[in-house]
Amino acid sequence: MIQAVSRRLIQRPLAGGASIYSSSSLRSLHGVSDHPNGSDSRRYSSSLATKGVGHLARKGTGGRSSVSGIVATVFGATGFLGRYLVQQLAKMGSQVLVPFRGSEDNPRHLKLMGDLGQVVPMKFDPRDEDSIKAVMAKANVVINLIGREYETRNFSFEEVNHHMAEKLAMVAKEHGGIMSFIQVSCLGASVSSPSRMQRAKAAAEEAVLSALPEATVMRPATMIGTEDRILNPWAMFVKKYGFLPLIGGGTNKFQPVYVVDVAAAIVAALKDDGSSMGKTYELGGPDVFTPHDLAEIMFDMIRPRDFMVNKVPFPLPSPQIFNLDQINALTTDTLVSDKALTFQDLDLVPHKLKGYPVEFLIQYRKGGPNFGSTVSEKISTDFYN
Repeated sequence: MIQAVSRRLIQRPLAGGASIYSSSSLRSLHGVSDHPNGSDSRRYSSSLATKGVGHLARKGTGGRSSVSGIVATVFGATGFLGRYLVQQLAKMGSQVLVPFRGSEDNPRHLKLMGDLGQVVPMKFDPRDEDSIKAVMAKANVVINLIGREYETRNFSFEEVNHHMAEKLAMVAKEHGGIMSFIQVSCLGASVSSPSRMQRAKAAAEEAVLSALPEATVMRPATMIGTEDRILNPWAMFVKKYGFLPLIGGGTNKFQPVYVVDVAAAIVAALKDDGSSMGKTYELGGPDVFTPHDLAEIMFDMIRPRDFMVNKVPFPLPSPQIFNLDQINALTTDTLVSDKALTFQDLDLVPHKLKGYPVEFLIQYRKGGPNFGSTVSEKISTDFYN
Protein backbone atom coordinates (compact mmCIF):
# COMPACT_ATOMS: atom_id res chain seq x y z
CA MET A 1 0.00 0.00 0.00
CA ILE A 2 1.07 3.53 -0.61
CA GLN A 3 1.74 5.38 2.59
CA ALA A 4 -0.95 8.06 2.60
CA VAL A 5 0.62 11.15 4.11
CA SER A 6 -2.02 13.58 5.31
CA ARG A 7 -1.49 17.17 6.27
CA ARG A 8 -3.30 19.02 8.99
CA LEU A 9 -5.97 21.41 7.80
CA ILE A 10 -4.56 24.89 8.17
CA GLN A 11 -7.06 27.28 9.60
CA ARG A 12 -6.37 30.77 8.35
CA PRO A 13 -8.39 33.90 8.92
CA LEU A 14 -9.79 35.59 5.86
CA ALA A 15 -8.15 38.70 4.56
CA GLY A 16 -9.67 41.73 6.18
CA GLY A 17 -10.34 40.11 9.55
CA ALA A 18 -13.51 39.03 11.26
CA SER A 19 -14.89 42.56 11.42
CA ILE A 20 -15.99 42.20 7.79
CA TYR A 21 -18.51 39.55 8.79
CA SER A 22 -20.56 41.26 11.44
CA SER A 23 -24.18 40.93 10.34
CA SER A 24 -26.37 38.06 11.53
CA SER A 25 -28.56 36.64 8.76
CA LEU A 26 -30.10 37.28 5.39
CA ARG A 27 -33.31 39.21 5.17
CA SER A 28 -36.18 37.94 3.11
CA LEU A 29 -37.03 39.41 -0.26
CA HIS A 30 -39.91 41.28 1.35
CA GLY A 31 -37.47 43.32 3.45
CA VAL A 32 -35.00 44.42 0.78
CA SER A 33 -33.57 47.84 1.49
CA ASP A 34 -32.79 50.58 -0.99
CA HIS A 35 -29.09 50.17 -0.32
CA PRO A 36 -27.42 48.46 -3.32
CA ASN A 37 -26.13 45.69 -1.06
CA GLY A 38 -29.15 45.66 1.21
CA SER A 39 -27.13 46.67 4.26
CA ASP A 40 -29.18 48.66 6.75
CA SER A 41 -30.07 48.25 10.41
CA ARG A 42 -32.91 45.78 9.67
CA ARG A 43 -30.52 43.14 8.32
CA TYR A 44 -29.98 41.82 11.84
CA SER A 45 -33.57 40.70 12.37
CA SER A 46 -34.53 38.19 9.68
CA SER A 47 -33.31 35.49 7.32
CA LEU A 48 -33.62 33.95 3.85
CA ALA A 49 -37.10 33.91 2.36
CA THR A 50 -38.67 30.72 3.68
CA LYS A 51 -40.43 29.99 0.37
CA GLY A 52 -37.23 29.82 -1.66
CA VAL A 53 -37.63 30.95 -5.27
CA GLY A 54 -40.42 28.55 -6.20
CA HIS A 55 -43.08 31.26 -5.80
CA LEU A 56 -41.47 33.82 -8.15
CA ALA A 57 -43.62 35.25 -10.94
CA ARG A 58 -42.85 33.61 -14.27
CA LYS A 59 -43.58 34.60 -17.84
CA GLY A 60 -43.65 32.48 -20.98
CA THR A 61 -43.87 28.76 -21.59
CA GLY A 62 -40.81 27.82 -19.57
CA GLY A 63 -38.16 27.74 -22.33
CA ARG A 64 -35.01 29.80 -22.71
CA SER A 65 -36.98 32.78 -24.03
CA SER A 66 -39.20 32.78 -20.95
CA VAL A 67 -38.63 34.60 -17.66
CA SER A 68 -38.26 32.29 -14.66
CA GLY A 69 -37.74 35.12 -12.20
CA ILE A 70 -34.42 33.63 -11.10
CA VAL A 71 -31.32 35.82 -11.30
CA ALA A 72 -28.49 33.50 -10.26
CA THR A 73 -24.87 34.35 -9.59
CA VAL A 74 -23.00 31.10 -10.20
CA PHE A 75 -19.48 31.17 -8.78
CA GLY A 76 -17.25 28.59 -10.47
CA ALA A 77 -19.50 28.45 -13.54
CA THR A 78 -16.55 28.08 -15.92
CA GLY A 79 -15.68 24.71 -14.37
CA PHE A 80 -16.86 21.18 -15.13
CA LEU A 81 -20.23 21.22 -13.35
CA GLY A 82 -20.77 24.91 -14.12
CA ARG A 83 -21.41 24.55 -17.85
CA TYR A 84 -24.16 21.98 -17.27
CA LEU A 85 -25.77 24.05 -14.53
CA VAL A 86 -25.70 27.26 -16.58
CA GLN A 87 -27.25 25.38 -19.49
CA GLN A 88 -30.15 24.13 -17.38
CA LEU A 89 -30.72 27.50 -15.71
CA ALA A 90 -30.69 29.35 -19.04
CA LYS A 91 -32.91 26.71 -20.64
CA MET A 92 -35.68 27.52 -18.16
CA GLY A 93 -35.44 31.28 -18.72
CA SER A 94 -33.22 32.33 -15.82
CA GLN A 95 -30.67 35.12 -15.98
CA VAL A 96 -27.24 33.81 -15.05
CA LEU A 97 -24.43 36.05 -13.82
CA VAL A 98 -21.06 34.36 -14.35
CA PRO A 99 -18.18 35.72 -12.24
CA PHE A 100 -14.81 34.88 -13.75
CA ARG A 101 -11.18 35.74 -13.19
CA GLY A 102 -8.54 35.63 -15.87
CA SER A 103 -9.19 35.75 -19.61
CA GLU A 104 -12.51 36.88 -21.06
CA ASP A 105 -12.39 33.77 -23.25
CA ASN A 106 -13.00 31.57 -20.18
CA PRO A 107 -16.78 32.15 -19.96
CA ARG A 108 -17.34 32.71 -23.70
CA HIS A 109 -18.85 29.26 -24.32
CA LEU A 110 -21.48 29.87 -21.64
CA LYS A 111 -23.01 32.86 -23.41
CA LEU A 112 -24.33 30.58 -26.16
CA MET A 113 -26.49 28.69 -23.68
CA GLY A 114 -29.07 31.45 -23.29
CA ASP A 115 -30.78 34.20 -25.24
CA LEU A 116 -29.00 37.49 -25.84
CA GLY A 117 -28.13 39.07 -22.51
CA GLN A 118 -29.34 36.09 -20.51
CA VAL A 119 -25.89 34.79 -19.54
CA VAL A 120 -23.73 37.68 -18.34
CA PRO A 121 -19.99 37.16 -17.68
CA MET A 122 -18.64 39.52 -14.99
CA LYS A 123 -14.96 39.92 -14.14
CA PHE A 124 -14.24 39.67 -10.42
CA ASP A 125 -11.50 39.10 -7.86
CA PRO A 126 -12.36 36.35 -5.35
CA ARG A 127 -10.12 38.00 -2.76
CA ASP A 128 -11.83 41.40 -3.07
CA GLU A 129 -15.06 41.75 -1.08
CA ASP A 130 -16.27 44.76 -3.09
CA SER A 131 -15.79 42.75 -6.28
CA ILE A 132 -17.88 39.90 -4.85
CA LYS A 133 -20.62 42.34 -3.84
CA ALA A 134 -20.70 43.76 -7.37
CA VAL A 135 -21.32 40.39 -9.06
CA MET A 136 -23.90 39.47 -6.42
CA ALA A 137 -25.72 42.84 -6.29
CA LYS A 138 -28.63 42.05 -8.65
CA ALA A 139 -28.96 38.35 -7.85
CA ASN A 140 -31.68 36.62 -5.86
CA VAL A 141 -29.88 33.24 -5.96
CA VAL A 142 -26.24 32.41 -5.22
CA ILE A 143 -24.70 29.06 -6.15
CA ASN A 144 -21.13 28.29 -5.15
CA LEU A 145 -19.35 25.71 -7.30
CA ILE A 146 -15.83 26.93 -6.48
CA GLY A 147 -13.58 24.02 -5.59
CA ARG A 148 -10.38 22.32 -6.58
CA GLU A 149 -8.88 18.91 -5.86
CA TYR A 150 -5.31 20.18 -6.10
CA GLU A 151 -3.58 23.30 -4.86
CA THR A 152 -1.28 25.77 -6.56
CA ARG A 153 1.28 28.26 -5.31
CA ASN A 154 -1.40 30.97 -5.49
CA PHE A 155 -4.38 29.12 -3.97
CA SER A 156 -4.27 26.54 -1.20
CA PHE A 157 -6.87 23.83 -0.58
CA GLU A 158 -8.18 25.80 2.38
CA GLU A 159 -8.55 29.11 0.58
CA VAL A 160 -10.31 27.68 -2.48
CA ASN A 161 -12.54 25.10 -0.83
CA HIS A 162 -13.20 26.70 2.57
CA HIS A 163 -12.39 30.39 2.94
CA MET A 164 -13.91 31.49 -0.37
CA ALA A 165 -17.18 29.73 0.46
CA GLU A 166 -17.22 31.41 3.87
CA LYS A 167 -16.65 34.81 2.31
CA LEU A 168 -19.42 34.32 -0.25
CA ALA A 169 -21.87 33.28 2.47
CA MET A 170 -21.07 36.33 4.59
CA VAL A 171 -21.43 38.72 1.65
CA ALA A 172 -24.73 37.03 0.73
CA LYS A 173 -25.87 37.47 4.32
CA GLU A 174 -25.39 41.22 4.04
CA HIS A 175 -26.99 41.42 0.62
CA GLY A 176 -30.62 41.46 1.73
CA GLY A 177 -32.27 40.00 -1.36
CA ILE A 178 -30.77 36.52 -1.68
CA MET A 179 -33.61 34.00 -1.53
CA SER A 180 -31.55 30.83 -1.96
CA PHE A 181 -27.90 29.97 -1.35
CA ILE A 182 -26.60 26.60 -2.57
CA GLN A 183 -23.19 25.33 -1.51
CA VAL A 184 -21.78 22.49 -3.62
CA SER A 185 -19.51 20.35 -1.48
CA CYS A 186 -18.45 16.75 -2.11
CA LEU A 187 -19.45 13.31 -0.92
CA GLY A 188 -16.95 12.23 1.72
CA ALA A 189 -16.48 15.72 3.15
CA SER A 190 -15.48 15.22 6.77
CA VAL A 191 -13.25 16.86 9.35
CA SER A 192 -11.66 13.45 9.91
CA SER A 193 -10.98 12.66 6.24
CA PRO A 194 -7.39 11.81 5.26
CA SER A 195 -7.83 14.23 2.33
CA ARG A 196 -7.13 17.93 2.91
CA MET A 197 -9.61 18.83 0.20
CA GLN A 198 -12.40 16.87 1.87
CA ARG A 199 -11.56 18.38 5.25
CA ALA A 200 -11.66 21.85 3.73
CA LYS A 201 -15.04 21.10 2.11
CA ALA A 202 -16.41 20.01 5.49
CA ALA A 203 -15.15 23.22 7.07
CA ALA A 204 -16.83 25.19 4.26
CA GLU A 205 -20.17 23.50 4.92
CA GLU A 206 -19.95 24.40 8.59
CA ALA A 207 -19.00 28.01 7.82
CA VAL A 208 -21.80 28.46 5.26
CA LEU A 209 -24.49 26.96 7.50
CA SER A 210 -23.26 28.99 10.44
CA ALA A 211 -23.77 32.19 8.43
CA LEU A 212 -26.86 31.00 6.54
CA PRO A 213 -28.73 28.18 8.30
CA GLU A 214 -31.24 28.15 5.42
CA ALA A 215 -28.56 27.38 2.81
CA THR A 216 -28.79 24.12 0.86
CA VAL A 217 -25.73 21.86 0.70
CA MET A 218 -25.19 19.46 -2.21
CA ARG A 219 -22.64 16.69 -1.81
CA PRO A 220 -22.06 15.10 -5.23
CA ALA A 221 -19.96 11.97 -5.58
CA THR A 222 -17.20 11.77 -8.18
CA MET A 223 -18.77 13.29 -11.31
CA ILE A 224 -18.58 11.60 -14.70
CA GLY A 225 -19.01 13.44 -17.99
CA THR A 226 -17.36 14.67 -21.17
CA GLU A 227 -14.87 16.94 -19.36
CA ASP A 228 -14.48 14.87 -16.18
CA ARG A 229 -11.25 14.55 -14.21
CA ILE A 230 -11.27 10.82 -13.69
CA LEU A 231 -12.13 8.84 -16.85
CA ASN A 232 -10.44 11.31 -19.19
CA PRO A 233 -7.04 11.16 -17.41
CA TRP A 234 -7.37 7.38 -17.06
CA ALA A 235 -8.12 6.87 -20.75
CA MET A 236 -5.36 9.25 -21.80
CA PHE A 237 -2.89 7.38 -19.60
CA VAL A 238 -3.93 3.98 -20.98
CA LYS A 239 -3.71 5.23 -24.55
CA LYS A 240 -0.17 6.47 -23.90
CA TYR A 241 1.28 3.75 -21.63
CA GLY A 242 -0.98 0.72 -22.04
CA PHE A 243 -1.81 0.17 -18.37
CA LEU A 244 -3.64 1.89 -15.52
CA PRO A 245 -2.35 2.28 -11.94
CA LEU A 246 -5.04 1.50 -9.37
CA ILE A 247 -4.61 2.93 -5.90
CA GLY A 248 -4.78 0.23 -3.21
CA GLY A 249 -5.59 -2.39 -5.81
CA GLY A 250 -8.77 -0.55 -6.79
CA THR A 251 -10.95 -2.18 -4.12
CA ASN A 252 -12.47 0.81 -2.29
CA LYS A 253 -16.12 1.62 -3.04
CA PHE A 254 -17.69 4.78 -4.40
CA GLN A 255 -20.78 5.93 -6.32
CA PRO A 256 -19.80 8.03 -9.37
CA VAL A 257 -22.62 10.19 -10.67
CA TYR A 258 -23.44 11.69 -14.07
CA VAL A 259 -22.71 15.42 -14.00
CA VAL A 260 -26.00 16.29 -15.75
CA ASP A 261 -27.89 14.70 -12.85
CA VAL A 262 -26.04 16.88 -10.33
CA ALA A 263 -26.96 20.01 -12.27
CA ALA A 264 -30.58 18.83 -12.40
CA ALA A 265 -30.59 18.33 -8.62
CA ILE A 266 -29.42 21.92 -8.04
CA VAL A 267 -32.13 23.27 -10.35
CA ALA A 268 -34.76 21.07 -8.67
CA ALA A 269 -33.81 22.53 -5.29
CA LEU A 270 -34.28 26.03 -6.70
CA LYS A 271 -37.68 25.23 -8.20
CA ASP A 272 -39.27 23.70 -5.11
CA ASP A 273 -41.39 25.52 -2.53
CA GLY A 274 -38.44 26.05 -0.19
CA SER A 275 -38.57 22.53 1.28
CA SER A 276 -34.91 21.94 0.35
CA MET A 277 -33.64 24.98 2.25
CA GLY A 278 -31.41 24.17 5.22
CA LYS A 279 -30.95 20.56 4.08
CA THR A 280 -27.98 18.54 2.89
CA TYR A 281 -28.29 16.16 -0.07
CA GLU A 282 -25.87 13.35 -0.90
CA LEU A 283 -25.83 12.85 -4.66
CA GLY A 284 -24.44 9.47 -5.59
CA GLY A 285 -25.08 7.44 -8.72
CA PRO A 286 -27.48 4.45 -8.69
CA ASP A 287 -24.66 1.87 -8.66
CA VAL A 288 -21.71 1.19 -6.36
CA PHE A 289 -18.36 0.73 -8.12
CA THR A 290 -14.76 0.09 -7.24
CA PRO A 291 -12.06 1.89 -9.25
CA HIS A 292 -11.39 -1.53 -10.81
CA ASP A 293 -15.05 -1.76 -11.95
CA LEU A 294 -14.97 1.75 -13.38
CA ALA A 295 -11.68 0.97 -15.13
CA GLU A 296 -13.35 -2.03 -16.77
CA ILE A 297 -16.11 0.22 -18.16
CA MET A 298 -13.44 2.59 -19.47
CA PHE A 299 -11.45 -0.25 -21.05
CA ASP A 300 -14.59 -1.65 -22.68
CA MET A 301 -15.34 1.75 -24.20
CA ILE A 302 -11.87 2.61 -25.53
CA ARG A 303 -11.17 -0.97 -26.72
CA PRO A 304 -7.38 -1.08 -26.35
CA ARG A 305 -5.55 -3.83 -28.22
CA ASP A 306 -5.15 -7.04 -26.24
CA PHE A 307 -1.46 -6.60 -25.54
CA MET A 308 -2.19 -3.20 -24.00
CA VAL A 309 -4.73 -4.48 -21.46
CA ASN A 310 -2.34 -4.69 -18.53
CA LYS A 311 -3.92 -3.01 -15.53
CA VAL A 312 -1.47 -2.91 -12.68
CA PRO A 313 -3.07 -4.51 -9.57
CA PHE A 314 -0.84 -2.66 -7.09
CA PRO A 315 -0.44 1.00 -6.17
CA LEU A 316 1.53 2.93 -8.76
CA PRO A 317 0.94 6.67 -8.42
CA SER A 318 1.54 8.84 -11.43
CA PRO A 319 1.69 12.64 -11.09
CA GLN A 320 -0.04 12.84 -14.46
CA ILE A 321 -3.31 11.41 -13.13
CA PHE A 322 -2.98 11.43 -9.33
CA ASN A 323 -1.74 13.74 -6.61
CA LEU A 324 -1.10 12.91 -2.98
CA ASP A 325 -4.42 14.29 -1.77
CA GLN A 326 -6.37 12.29 -4.35
CA ILE A 327 -4.53 9.17 -3.20
CA ASN A 328 -5.54 9.95 0.38
CA ALA A 329 -9.17 10.42 -0.69
CA LEU A 330 -9.18 7.08 -2.54
CA THR A 331 -8.05 5.11 0.52
CA THR A 332 -11.58 5.10 2.01
CA ASP A 333 -15.05 4.17 0.74
CA THR A 334 -17.19 7.13 -0.38
CA LEU A 335 -20.83 6.09 -0.34
CA VAL A 336 -24.16 7.79 0.23
CA SER A 337 -25.24 7.49 3.87
CA ASP A 338 -28.20 5.25 4.71
CA LYS A 339 -30.45 8.04 6.00
CA ALA A 340 -29.21 10.84 3.74
CA LEU A 341 -31.45 12.92 1.49
CA THR A 342 -30.76 11.89 -2.11
CA PHE A 343 -31.91 12.36 -5.71
CA GLN A 344 -35.17 10.62 -4.86
CA ASP A 345 -36.02 13.37 -2.36
CA LEU A 346 -35.77 15.83 -5.25
CA ASP A 347 -37.98 13.62 -7.45
CA LEU A 348 -35.07 12.70 -9.71
CA VAL A 349 -33.74 9.36 -10.95
CA PRO A 350 -29.99 9.47 -11.72
CA HIS A 351 -28.58 7.87 -14.88
CA LYS A 352 -26.65 4.63 -14.85
CA LEU A 353 -23.09 5.18 -16.04
CA LYS A 354 -22.91 2.38 -18.60
CA GLY A 355 -23.91 3.65 -22.03
CA TYR A 356 -24.44 7.27 -22.99
CA PRO A 357 -22.71 9.00 -20.02
CA VAL A 358 -19.34 7.43 -20.95
CA GLU A 359 -19.62 7.42 -24.76
CA PHE A 360 -17.25 10.39 -24.92
CA LEU A 361 -14.41 7.94 -24.24
CA ILE A 362 -14.48 6.70 -27.84
CA GLN A 363 -12.18 9.62 -28.65
CA TYR A 364 -9.37 7.64 -26.97
CA ARG A 365 -9.64 4.61 -29.25
CA LYS A 366 -6.32 4.33 -31.06
CA GLY A 367 -7.92 2.76 -34.12
CA GLY A 368 -10.67 5.36 -34.49
CA PRO A 369 -14.27 5.46 -33.17
CA ASN A 370 -15.19 2.08 -34.69
CA PHE A 371 -12.03 0.24 -33.63
CA GLY A 372 -12.93 -3.17 -32.23
CA SER A 373 -16.54 -3.06 -33.43
CA THR A 374 -18.22 -6.29 -34.37
CA VAL A 375 -19.73 -6.68 -37.85
CA SER A 376 -23.25 -6.32 -36.44
CA GLU A 377 -22.27 -3.09 -34.66
CA LYS A 378 -20.84 -1.66 -37.87
CA ILE A 379 -23.93 -2.57 -39.85
CA SER A 380 -26.17 -1.04 -37.19
CA THR A 381 -24.09 2.15 -37.14
CA ASP A 382 -24.07 2.44 -40.94
CA PHE A 383 -27.82 1.83 -41.12
CA TYR A 384 -28.66 4.67 -38.73
CA ASN A 385 -26.18 7.04 -40.38
